[in-house]
Amino acid sequence: MADSIAPHATTTDALQVSGLGKRVTLPGGELVILDGVEFRIRAGDSVAIVGASGSGKSTLLSLLAGLDVPSSGSVRLFGAPLSKLDEDGRARARGEKVGFVFQNFQLLPSLTALENVMLPLELRGDREVEAPAKAILERVGLGQRLGHYPRQLSGGEQQRVALARAFVTRPSLLFADEPTGNLDTRTGQAIIELLFELNAQAGTTLVLVTHDEHLAARCHRVLRLDAGRLVAAA
Repeated sequence: MADSIAPHATTTDALQVSGLGKRVTLPGGELVILDGVEFRIRAGDSVAIVGASGSGKSTLLSLLAGLDVPSSGSVRLFGAPLSKLDEDGRARARGEKVGFVFQNFQLLPSLTALENVMLPLELRGDREVEAPAKAILERVGLGQRLGHYPRQLSGGEQQRVALARAFVTRPSLLFADEPTGNLDTRTGQAIIELLFELNAQAGTTLVLVTHDEHLAARCHRVLRLDAGRLVAAA
């Protein structure tokens, strides 16, 4: 099928971004959020997207993940044209290939830690969901907190549940949007170490949006945005 998002074994690029633009129409005229952004991210790399507030970082992440569609240009996910898929197709692509870690955790309050981590496996239709969810929660040091609800967990523990949920599906690509933004310095550093440790062990491509230059420096590459344009790609 032409719009399949199946992995392409011959490509070494996790993401290929060409001429990417995003514009919105406002009462006072057109607002350019992103303009002509181009880059490639190789499979297995860790990449930080940095820039001042309003530079277009979060919009870029949404486009890369297929949560939004561009006004111009294209995004290819492991060689397949993500930008050309319909909403259902992009959702399938995310389910098969992509994991997310958000600043505000986005755990479901009515589910326990174990149930939150089992959920993406259940949505994917996996037969075995409890054992892998327990294993990854053990891996992030929460083996004794399986039955706790988010309100019973500290911020650092909630972010570890979110990391476990992101990695339990063994994604080829992980997006993290300000993953330490709501954590104190010590807890944030512990989460960073865990994030890179899990990333290295799983061989997952990691794309971070961050204001933290120290965190960005840990990545293989840094993409810097300014007023919607890519001004540096180290």
